[in-house]
Amino acid sequence: MLAWLAFLTVAVVWGSTYFAIALGIETFTPYGMVAVRFSVAALLALGLGRWRREPWPTLAEARHLMIVGALLLGIANALVSWAELHVSSGLAAILSALVPLWLALFSMAREPLGPKGWVGLVLGLLGVAVLVWPSGGTRVHPGGLAAMVAAPLVWSWGTLHGRRHVRGGGLFTNVAYQMATAALMGLLAAPFTGGFLRGPATPKSLLAIGYLVVFGSLVAFTAYGYLAKAWPPAKMGTYAYLNPLVAVLLGRFGLHETFGLRSYAGMAIILVAVALVQLRPAVPLPGQD
Repeated sequence: MLAWLAFLTVAVVWGSTYFAIALGIETFTPYGMVAVRFSVAALLALGLGRWRREPWPTLAEARHLMIVGALLLGIANALVSWAELHVSSGLAAILSALVPLWLALFSMAREPLGPKGWVGLVLGLLGVAVLVWPSGGTRVHPGGLAAMVAAPLVWSWGTLHGRRHVRGGGLFTNVAYQMATAALMGLLAAPFTGGFLRGPATPKSLLAIGYLVVFGSLVAFTAYGYLAKAWPPAKMGTYAYLNPLVAVLLGRFGLHETFGLRSYAGMAIILVAVALVQLRPAVPLPGQD
């Protein structure tokens, strides 16, 4: 039950962060946002870990946590933020949905998915494309496109690295290590990549950063850390199919955006795809009964 709660948290909260990131980068540079967002979130996570008296990770695990933080938050997250300066949010959502496919490919030797699971993964990517592809076409920036292809790959690899190499430490404490690593990367990289700010800080951008700190980082990333250990990779990765669905629903009911036949079709395809992956029978490894 706790794993399902974590899954829904990641799906809903990260589905709402597309807009927050777009607002944040109106004021902050990509690495400026990484530095500010994860510095504050790391301190909050560490405080919660100490309040809960969580165990510290071993030195070896701390090194692996830093690797995971660098890959997921210092590189993949920064790539997405930078890409949103150059590509449409629809294209960003489609390419972000490559996460479950990469997770399945990287882990197929240890945790095979089976035919029904693979059909579900491909169907889910198709559903995301139907849901969010702009009706008037989409702008393609070569660098932004490359960043959005690389980000899910790096994110998936980092997720599996943590799953395989980190066993101890408390949940919030481990998250704090990862976010502190990303914050340090942001602090070091920002002066060489355009500084910390692109313009004067506005109340709107500061509120967006605050939302990303509390909900996008502290709440959802902690839930993701739990989920990465609780569920098989491909099953866990289907949250990436629900993120754009949540974003579209928020736009429909919160901003009164258009919700036509194509939106309903995309939503239906995504839900079928997630069900196929989530409810597929376990596939035994070669040599097992």
